[in-house]
Amino acid sequence: MSAWLPAAPCTPAACVEPSRPATAVPRAVLRLIVVAVLLLAGIAAVLTPLGRLVPAAVVRCWCRGIVRAAGVRVRVSGAAVPSGGLLLVANHVSWLDIPLLAALRPARMLAKSEIRRWPVAGTVAARAGVLFIERDRLRALPDTVAAIARTLRAGAAVAAFPEGSTWCGRAHGRFRRAVFQAALDARVPVQPVRIRYRTGGRTVSTVPAFVGDDTLLASLWRVASARGAVTAEVEVRPVVPPGRHHDRRALADAAQPPYCRPSTGRHGHPRKAPSKSMRPLLPVYRFRMADQDIRKAGTPEGG
Repeated sequence: MSAWLPAAPCTPAACVEPSRPATAVPRAVLRLIVVAVLLLAGIAAVLTPLGRLVPAAVVRCWCRGIVRAAGVRVRVSGAAVPSGGLLLVANHVSWLDIPLLAALRPARMLAKSEIRRWPVAGTVAARAGVLFIERDRLRALPDTVAAIARTLRAGAAVAAFPEGSTWCGRAHGRFRRAVFQAALDARVPVQPVRIRYRTGGRTVSTVPAFVGDDTLLASLWRVASARGAVTAEVEVRPVVPPGRHHDRRALADAAQPPYCRPSTGRHGHPRKAPSKSMRPLLPVYRFRMADQDIRKAGTPEGG
């Protein structure tokens, strides 16, 4: 398997909690309708000539609204995310991770270059500021890192999920190092974020996990109809300032919290699942391609 396409061993059968819907069907359907309306409103705004002039505060509110509309509570802890050029990195569990990160600070996401050619979705992604990368060409990795570094030097935030694929939340993957080279080259800080989902206040929940051969529709329904309230805990960890680490391996290790280190043992996984990295900015952009390509935003995995 290419280094651009790492695999996670998590699968719906092995990791995701059995669905035991408690929310009435009409309420779950209403939640999904509200999510769809918010997403369509966001797409419409992006496609207008003034789409990029929407205030960051409005974008943050919109992203948080999407998560809340799905029936997920949000709890944020830690300091405010700094302004200026910034590499925003987090562990990757669900499609919900994308609006949760954007609710902290709107940022340019990474997506595979094929998306640029998709009808509607390619236009929306490009207008939203997605950075397209050629995931199937390892030789393109230096140019990809250079493009990310230029964006960071220009004062923008770039968001990435360095695990390169989604994990169930009870197991974690190693942070891949390539994207951290861009932060080193641009001499910008790295903002680590930990995302965790819980039910009942304490129990780590895999209900929002979007792994293996799971489909977007199945995941959306599982979240909207989940038993008990699902809470997304977003922990903004101490920023890693530029100059503290001099190679990408050390920087990647510093950005990954000890409790999010790669998991050992089988964790109940019979086999590795295909990678779901390199997905576009928001799942909404590709409802019609949900079963194949609307998985998670990712990051170059080389290095």
